Amino acid sequence: MADIKYYDVILKPVLTEKSMNAMAEKKYTFLVHPEATKAQVKEAVEKMFEGAKVAKVNTMNQDGKTKRRGMTYGKTAKTKKAIVQLTAESADIELFEGL
Repeated sequence: MADIKYYDVILKPVLTEKSMNAMAEKKYTFLVHPEATKAQVKEAVEKMFEGAKVAKVNTMNQDGKTKRRGMTYGKTAKTKKAIVQLTAESADIELFEGL
């Protein structure tokens, strides 16, 4: 496994209707590095966002989709999503405010 620094773990936030509704329960969804562990995701969120305290992290691996162009088949890249649950006394993540 590669040595992943905390600033390389979180790639981008996932902004879907389902993830926006989960923000009311202090659950935030991020696209993360495919080799990142739950402990690394927790560390990255707490270091990158001031006042955020992580209660738990759920991760899911998504295989690439099969795509076709003419007669050739290929696959898109694998991705990994993490749903981060913050504690009740934790500060909200400013990245998502105003959406």
